[in-house]
Amino acid sequence: MDTEFWQDKWKKNQIGFHQPSVNQYLPAYWHHLDLNANSQIFVPLCGKTLDMLWLSEQGHSVLGVEISVLAISRFFNENALVPQSYRQGSFKRWQAEKISILHGDFFQLGVTDIEGVNGIFDRAALIALPPELRKQYAQHLQHIFLEMPNMLLITLEYDQNKMAGPPFSVTEQDIRQLYQQRYTINLLFEQDVLHENGRFQASGINWLLEKVYLLSAH
Repeated sequence: MDTEFWQDKWKKNQIGFHQPSVNQYLPAYWHHLDLNANSQIFVPLCGKTLDMLWLSEQGHSVLGVEISVLAISRFFNENALVPQSYRQGSFKRWQAEKISILHGDFFQLGVTDIEGVNGIFDRAALIALPPELRKQYAQHLQHIFLEMPNMLLITLEYDQNKMAGPPFSVTEQDIRQLYQQRYTINLLFEQDVLHENGRFQASGINWLLEKVYLLSAH
């Protein structure tokens, strides 16, 4: 993972990918995972997303992983949470109430780091990565889970020839190539959100599809 790239984004506060509120699709479609309230949810490449707060408010414990210590400290500070921290293998674990964030490289995660996870929410991980790194990401995710948890996955699709990511365009075919050996893939919802995204309009893109998928473990 290009750790310097993402750390620089946080240092310069170039975080257009961060949403200032809970993602609209999370409360609308989370029930499709059919999880108990006390389930543990994994949020990869979590940044300081408020989605973690929403998940914890449903009774879930939340485990994020994030390369930027600035993102982690801002998450806890901005939400008036006082974390405890300690070493956990290759990571430093920050924890407050039901939310834990591992500071370090996603690709250093091992089986014991994600032990007890029952579900995955991916809004900004897969689309943050270029194709080759995306493949490595999906392979590593499937390597560290002996049994795959169900996943709610949100993607973007657009004409990649007109704008370079991140965020990158990820098609349903891409998802199937990455995950179909471990998951049944169902499209739950899609809509064109170009009118909400001036950066994409300025790049000459004339359609921008946001899609919500349910990935059900075989």
